[in-house]
Amino acid sequence: MNYPNKIKKEYHKNINYANRGMDLESIINEANEYYLEHDLALIYKKPTPIGVVKVSYENNRQIINKAYFATQSTLDYNGLYKGKYIEFDAKNTESKTSFPLNNVHLHQIKHIRNVIKHGGIVFLIIKINAQFYLLNGPDFIYFIDNNKRKSIPYEYIKEYGYNLEYNYNKGLNYLSIVDLIGGFENNGKK
Repeated sequence: MNYPNKIKKEYHKNINYANRGMDLESIINEANEYYLEHDLALIYKKPTPIGVVKVSYENNRQIINKAYFATQSTLDYNGLYKGKYIEFDAKNTESKTSFPLNNVHLHQIKHIRNVIKHGGIVFLIIKINAQFYLLNGPDFIYFIDNNKRKSIPYEYIKEYGYNLEYNYNKGLNYLSIVDLIGGFENNGKK
């Protein structure tokens, strides 16, 4: 950029790809806090199960110096809504045309199938093209079972997913869609 007196300044954008989904998780966490405060649902972020190997102590605090993943994690969030078990995962993609299936691990797909089989409500919240979508578990599994693609096209997500609204006070309003997919309302999809 050129400023008066021929002063030049260059700006370099540092991109950190770690925790790309944290924006989405923060927004979902806000919604979950709102739902809890207003006694609408009990939805919690599940911690990643780790085994601690080495701990040090500094300033009366324990610091984990070495750890390992104890078991494979399932999905990010679970809880209860209107007496039904609910579980979902938050996924973010930089792709503008599709959602890569390698963002969902095989053990997570198996877990989604099990939640469906046992009558729970399961879905993915996907951030793509600066939009938030809820893709119902059965629609996600249907795509996997009936396609050989390595990604879900954006068009499929727009057609079968539900566009979620973000509200500054309430966060990401996904419970209104859970009402539809969970059979709590008699309304049709769109």
